[in-house]
Amino acid sequence: MEEEFLPRTKEQYEAMKTATRNKIHSAAIKLFAKKGFAATNVQDIAEGAGISIGLMYRHYKTKEDLFNELVSYAATGLEKIAEKFQSDESPIELIRQFTLEILNDLVKNDAFAELLMLMNQSSTMEHPSLQIQYLNEQSEAMLNQTTRLIEKGQKLGQFKQGNASEMSFYYFASLQGLAMIKLTMRNRYITPSLKIVTEFLIKDYRD
Repeated sequence: MEEEFLPRTKEQYEAMKTATRNKIHSAAIKLFAKKGFAATNVQDIAEGAGISIGLMYRHYKTKEDLFNELVSYAATGLEKIAEKFQSDESPIELIRQFTLEILNDLVKNDAFAELLMLMNQSSTMEHPSLQIQYLNEQSEAMLNQTTRLIEKGQKLGQFKQGNASEMSFYYFASLQGLAMIKLTMRNRYITPSLKIVTEFLIKDYRD
């Protein structure tokens, strides 16, 4: 067991601590996505991570603490996306790059889809923590920045004309829908091409 290994240096200790947290995060996201936050308990997460319940509690006192940490990571990710969409790069290239990253993630494993499920659960909680409130703020900021990016692309003649806010919502709804289908269909899931996902937006689409 990991808790029986005694690290000899501070570096070894930190590496072991990080490795254990990564196992906990991975197990927790899978369980929260599959069973929901309320139905998942600390014992489930410890077993999923392959660690003892005692070691689990040394890292997180409650599952709420763990959930909020995962939410914080998700919020940081959304913040980075919004910042990326504010860059001086071509709007069409930014959309293509980001969409390809998401589609590739869906091909590789369920991690992205499971993270989206966790984010959806957090947004519906009756008494959101400060971390969840921040996640909701970043989600709104990302949507707003995507709308501005689409408007910029429309002015440059890269994107089709239309209500940019509606197009932004449709774009993310499409990606989110693919992620949810990935979790339910498993091996039957087929990742669509970049062209299919973005053809509603990109003007005179060419491969």
